[in-house]
Amino acid sequence: MQIINLHQPSELELKLEEMLEHHPKKMDLTLGRIKRLLKILGNPEKNLPPIIHVAGTNGKGSVVAITRAILEAGGYRVHVLTSPHLVRFNERIRLAGTLIEDDYLIKLIKVCEKANRDENITYFEMVTAIAFLAFNNNPADVCILEVGLGGLLDATNVIENPMITAITSIGIDHQNFLGEKIEDIAKEKAGIIKKEIPLVLAEQSAEVYDVISEKATLNDAPLLKFGENWTTRLLLGNNIKLLYEDKMGKLLLPTPSLVGAHQVANAGQAIAILRHQEKLSINEASIKTGLECVKWPARLQLLGDCKMASILPKGSIVLLDGGHNPSAAIKLKAFCAGLNHPKETFYLIAGMMEGKDLEGFLKPFSSLAKACYSVSIKGQNASVSPSKLAVIASEVGLPGRIAKDVPSAIKAISAESHEGRPPVILITGSLYLAGEVLKEIGEFPT
Repeated sequence: MQIINLHQPSELELKLEEMLEHHPKKMDLTLGRIKRLLKILGNPEKNLPPIIHVAGTNGKGSVVAITRAILEAGGYRVHVLTSPHLVRFNERIRLAGTLIEDDYLIKLIKVCEKANRDENITYFEMVTAIAFLAFNNNPADVCILEVGLGGLLDATNVIENPMITAITSIGIDHQNFLGEKIEDIAKEKAGIIKKEIPLVLAEQSAEVYDVISEKATLNDAPLLKFGENWTTRLLLGNNIKLLYEDKMGKLLLPTPSLVGAHQVANAGQAIAILRHQEKLSINEASIKTGLECVKWPARLQLLGDCKMASILPKGSIVLLDGGHNPSAAIKLKAFCAGLNHPKETFYLIAGMMEGKDLEGFLKPFSSLAKACYSVSIKGQNASVSPSKLAVIASEVGLPGRIAKDVPSAIKAISAESHEGRPPVILITGSLYLAGEVLKEIGEFPT
């Protein structure tokens, strides 16, 4: 019997596969290769709109999304570089508010490949060069760059004079490349600090703060610290509000549309970034609108009426989050615990990548969940095997079970659930897994 492949790869997909073959997704932190290529391209990174540069371990994508939403609510055209993508590569590069189009992306890939002349360069460095070229060629009012890995030697750090920088919450992650100690990781993140450029800093441990404060002092960079220079918190009551405060005054705002207490802190940092720069005018109305309309998929995203979840009992809750390190797990656990569901109705579906702290990520859920269904991540060679992940889950007190994929895990959970006791399911462990789920349900970030 002939097997027919109903999905024919698009020209862009073929071009991206070719680029991945030539430039593997390996981590080799240095700026020499990207500087060489950018010089050949005419140094497009030197001709960008005012830049907001964001580093950190957790929350940087959300801070970028909230900052963009506020700016766009104020009428500004915003270029954005983020990584990784969830479903489509185009999500990484946003030109003046719109995801880069296939034909234009193919054109820029060809230009950068030709300019690179078969020299050694990594995948992320090539992506960064493509983004800078796109940003250079298209008008916008502001540019937001999310650091890919670390900071000091990340490809985005070739920029010399950002408008403002920001560092979100720092935790243990990517130890193979950034160091085992939190101080080592903080030193790498602090690499984005530039001479006399303001830095907006999220709440940090004392060890992290000391490292970043020292680097800021050496660079005469004004340090705008959470709790001292700006604060944000919830005002509880019949109508919950977000209270933001800095030396310019107080703002009583709606809570962000993104779910979770940690998004209150992320929203506060985004507001602080925009209120402590001097090139763009941001009013309270834009901040309110931005908070209400911001979207950032796979961050405690509620999966509603999708086919995957339709077999579950009425009242079931299915959440999707790309968290993948211990500090993210603690925040996820705190949110899920607040749902006040009994342990026997709470389940984890997890897929993770090698090199992550598997035990550290799963352990916070041991007191919360009945079981963890372990799945592999399609198309990712470095995906942890479900059997290995299930063993580790059991070792930390979270009964591990194996499933072929996310739909199979949901089917198994549905089989042991019943009306009147609907389950809560958190699908988590990797942004790659989150992207797989979004693709499965036909939801494509825009």
